[in-house]
Amino acid sequence: MNHEHHASHTVITGTPLASAKGAMVLLHGRGGSPQDLISLAGHLDTDGVALVAPSATARTWYPQSFLAPEAQNQPGLDSALALVHQTLEELEQSLGGSETIYLMGFSQGACLTLEAAARRPKRYGGVFALSGGLIGLGVNHRTYSGSLDNTPVFLGCSDIDPHIPLDRVQESTQVLEQLGGYVKEVIYPGFGHTVNQDELDHIQRMMA
Repeated sequence: MNHEHHASHTVITGTPLASAKGAMVLLHGRGGSPQDLISLAGHLDTDGVALVAPSATARTWYPQSFLAPEAQNQPGLDSALALVHQTLEELEQSLGGSETIYLMGFSQGACLTLEAAARRPKRYGGVFALSGGLIGLGVNHRTYSGSLDNTPVFLGCSDIDPHIPLDRVQESTQVLEQLGGYVKEVIYPGFGHTVNQDELDHIQRMMA
């Protein structure tokens, strides 16, 4: 299967970039679509914010579990990270900096959100991962360097999520804190692999 991802498939909506005061990069889950995250962002106050939602080829960013050895998820993972980083760079140029750029992802998209931010850390408006963790067979702390410069980071997940082990969420929090993120981790007992209102409330407060 072709796992090369293309910027030409990105959906841009919300406030036009030319007049936007900020932008939110939205990364959908496996089997999902840009519209899934655009709809989710509709539950937030995004007035004045451009919504930028890349699309994964064949609806998946990388073929295996995010817990698999990184080599097993290539070339999809590198292509996905390159697309996210390219998108961020273009938004920085449009907005004059990264401080008003937000990243939000769900599930596979949440994993990609955290990995993209951790590999190229800087001060973002916020980084929001709904049911996700850093990618790889294990978390190699030496992979990450630089500073998130007190970027607000939110990780929300169930303690029994069938796809996201609790210890990976917790270890991801540690890495993001070590990178200088202002991290809020919330674990929801017995919750499913989905998004809840409390998570959206946390994100809204961080955006404000």
